[in-house]
Amino acid sequence: MGLLETTDLTKSFGGLTAVDRVNLDIEEGESVSVIGPNGAGKSTLINLITRMLDASSGDIRFKGDSIVAAEPHEVVQRGVSRSFQTASIFPDLTVEENAQIAALAAEHGSFRFNFLRRRDSYGEVDDLARRMLDAVGLWSQRNVTAVDLPYGDKRRLEIGIALASEPDLLLMDEPTAGMSPEETANTVELIEEVKEELDLTIMLVEHDMEIVFNVSDRIVVLNRGSVIAEGTPEEVQGDPEVQEAYLGGVEV
Repeated sequence: MGLLETTDLTKSFGGLTAVDRVNLDIEEGESVSVIGPNGAGKSTLINLITRMLDASSGDIRFKGDSIVAAEPHEVVQRGVSRSFQTASIFPDLTVEENAQIAALAAEHGSFRFNFLRRRDSYGEVDDLARRMLDAVGLWSQRNVTAVDLPYGDKRRLEIGIALASEPDLLLMDEPTAGMSPEETANTVELIEEVKEELDLTIMLVEHDMEIVFNVSDRIVVLNRGSVIAEGTPEEVQGDPEVQEAYLGGVEV
């Protein structure tokens, strides 16, 4: 049994089927990338798994238990976290404060503050925030206001926020979008480092094929909401249907 499994997972918006009977089986410790042309259903699939959207039909199982009806914060507390296409941070707070808020939510559940307890008494929260900022290389910038970070570091902070819940599965939706080549290279290195150091399972949605081929154990290809191919980077790279649907018939 995989860490994450979807069975005939389907999402329709009126007459449009954005995700069409998708079956996934992601094993613990894997790095799996989901690729496909624009409109293939990649982000919708992540939104279904994280329960930001309700499935029209099908099932989602995490660690053997169905989460298809769980609340989004319950999914996080069970061990699933995500980063978004655009940096999702508190811009007017410091880097450390962003990490502390994420850690507090992870430790105490859906921002249920205990106002009778001093903020600085949350020692485990501060420890977790520091470990996560260390993991993404931002501890030295902990006192910087988040809005003043360079774009690449904002994305690193957002990954750190996703890591604050100490997930078993990290879903990453185009983590290098809008980055310079240097920022992209640093982020790829970061993904590889946190996967190894934190023993993470990663599901990645990414358009940059060089990144996908470098970091993936396995690739799932979506087109028009359906899985059209699945395999190692080498297998997917040589698949004629993938080349036609995703790459316009051009070999990569």
